[in-house]
Amino acid sequence: MRRALAVLVLLLVATGCAGRDFVRTPAESLALGKTTEAEIRQRHGSPYREGTVMKNGETVKTLVYAYAEGAASLAGGVVPARAQGFYFMNGVLVGHEFTSSFEQDKTDFDASKVQQIAKGQATEPSVIALLGKPQGAYRYPLIKDRAGRGLVYLYQQSRGTAFNMKVYNQLLVVALDEQGVVRDVEFSSSGER
Repeated sequence: MRRALAVLVLLLVATGCAGRDFVRTPAESLALGKTTEAEIRQRHGSPYREGTVMKNGETVKTLVYAYAEGAASLAGGVVPARAQGFYFMNGVLVGHEFTSSFEQDKTDFDASKVQQIAKGQATEPSVIALLGKPQGAYRYPLIKDRAGRGLVYLYQQSRGTAFNMKVYNQLLVVALDEQGVVRDVEFSSSGER
């Protein structure tokens, strides 16, 4: 899923396609298990991209809204881009995530702190104190535990020109149990900053 979001942002940047600028939907206005696909479409209109993925044996529908200012890539610096992904099962929201390399809403986080999150000991407030507010949230089937939920930290950037593009991605999903205690920590990064 996140790979699809990263590829989409890269394609926007590399092709000079800007997408349509959008305002991030605040996490507080999204309710996992309640917000519907129709509500998201009503707020944002048609997505830049939509599709389906299989996760934990379930089919999940994806809607992605994305925007990039391609002109910055001519100088070889970080291309300002943002994307917000929404994930639905049976028409109901099961996850959302946001990434941005724009300075005003940049989602970069300090990956060196991930090792400080102790499974079975850390809690949601301690994770937020360590890394800041998450950029998204997941529930089953985007995480394995049917009763739990996940905090999502996501950052993606593209640097360079259309002929020499370097992409960097980092994703952290912290799975919490019903009491808000950390049960699993999944971190991945790829590419070059």
